[in-house]
Amino acid sequence: MIYNQIIDRVAWGEEFFFFYNSEKYWISQNELGLYLTRVKDSYTQSFNTAQELFENGLVDGKTIAEIWDCIEGYF
Repeated sequence: MIYNQIIDRVAWGEEFFFFYNSEKYWISQNELGLYLTRVKDSYTQSFNTAQELFENGLVDGKTIAEIWDCIEGYF
């Protein structure tokens, strides 16, 4: 799937999980915001918009765009 399509789909309310360096991450949301969570220890980052999550959410110190080609996927 194309990176920009994922941002749009998350903005529309879809949720996804993915693997990076053999660790599982979850993009979820509720009425209070959007969340990027590392599943193994429930470390969670909170955001107001999908755009903010993809611009500022970090996985091993990198944005999702920076690791896009290394994500094992469920996008």
